[in-house]
This record gives sequence, C-alpha cells and structure tokens, in this order.
Amino acid sequence: MPNIPETPGEGRTRMTSAYTADERELLQSVRALVKADREMRRRLGSSMAVNLTDLQALRYVIRAVQGAEEAQDSRDARRLADLPEEWADDSPVLVGVTPRRLADHLGITTAATTALIDRLVGSGHLQRVPHPQDRRSILLIPTSRAREEMHDHLADMHTRMKEIAAAVPAEARPALVTFLRSLTEEMEQGRVDVGG
Repeated sequence: MPNIPETPGEGRTRMTSAYTADERELLQSVRALVKADREMRRRLGSSMAVNLTDLQALRYVIRAVQGAEEAQDSRDARRLADLPEEWADDSPVLVGVTPRRLADHLGITTAATTALIDRLVGSGHLQRVPHPQDRRSILLIPTSRAREEMHDHLADMHTRMKEIAAAVPAEARPALVTFLRSLTEEMEQGRVDVGG
C-alpha cells in the first residue's frame, strides 16, 4: 500500500514515485489534516471521559436524533427514528437509534454494542427508552448532558471551520471537493495509506 511521500529525514520509507513539490505539499497537508482530526477526536473523547468508539457512537446517535427532530416531513422523521412508514400517523414521534442500527453503523458485533451502550448509559451520555412500536426493542437517545458537552466542545471549532471553508475561493472549491472525494474513495478501498 503506498504511503504519502515524506520529507527527507523523517525516518520513514521514501516513495519511489516522483512527486512534484506541489503534489508532495498537497498530500502532506492531507496527512496533517488526518492526524489533527485523529488528535482532536482523542482530546474530545478524553475530555468527555469516553473512548474513541464510544465517542463515534455518541456522535452518531446525537446526529440521528437531531436530524429526526429537525425533519419537517413526518416520513423523514419516522425513517430517521427507526420507525417503519406504515406506522406513520399524526402521533408524536419518539426519536432514537436502535442498538442494531448503531452496531451496523460502527461495524461491531451486537455483544460489543451492548457493552458500549452500557458504558454510555453508565456515564450519563445515553438513555435506553422502550421502542414505541416494538416491545422487544429499545431506542437510544442522548441525554441533555451529552448534547451540552458535545456542543460545548465542538461549536467553536465548527464556527472556525466554516470561516476557513468560506475563505476558499469559489472557483477553487469544485477541484478541491473532487480531489478530497477521490482521495477518500481510494482510502476507503484500502488503496492509499496516509500514515500519520
């Protein structure tokens, strides 16, 4: 698997492919971004006293619930809340994520998901509530504490990220998006290792 080219003296294997200085700088910037993202997530998890997988699960549940709460169309709200469309009526929707959906998202076993949920419930970040339509299942919802902690830690960063994105010239954005999507696709296929 190819690595992104290193600058001399970093103690890593150099690439045999020739890169221009601009290509090298671009790919090294991606590596720095990946490393900074990983470190930011580690710090966030540490400050919230959860591990990285628990943090990923918590962010997923919060986003799913917020998306459902913000949905204008009741079908969208029900889909995001793990409720089948045939149950659509005018009754209020209790939004949450099923353990199975969380396990699928994280790519972990149901046993590992149960342990993860136990930790997040125990730490006061998630609540288990009965599924309104399926007595055999539960829904996971974030606590107000979890939402507040996540907001407190991420709101300023998201504001700064928006400012940085807004500073990218409009004419450069399509090429940048194409580059990042292409690199993401290669990384997801396991064909590129950005190191870190």
